[in-house]
Amino acid sequence: MEVKKLYRIPSEGSLAGVCAGLGKYLSIDPVILRALFAALSLPGGFGILLYLAMWLIVPIEPPDEETPNKEAD
Repeated sequence: MEVKKLYRIPSEGSLAGVCAGLGKYLSIDPVILRALFAALSLPGGFGILLYLAMWLIVPIEPPDEETPNKEAD
């Protein structure tokens, strides 16, 4: 059984890749998570604080070793 890890994916995200990484981890569409963060931001800014905390805490996804490096060409 493969262990799932939570990473940010900036290349697939709109801002920092938090929702893209969380969507991949939870197997749901990142658009749903973006809407959830936006909804949580309206009543008091909790969504913004949560997003910023995840931006700082969640590591960036490491490069896949199977994918060839574009700079090597």
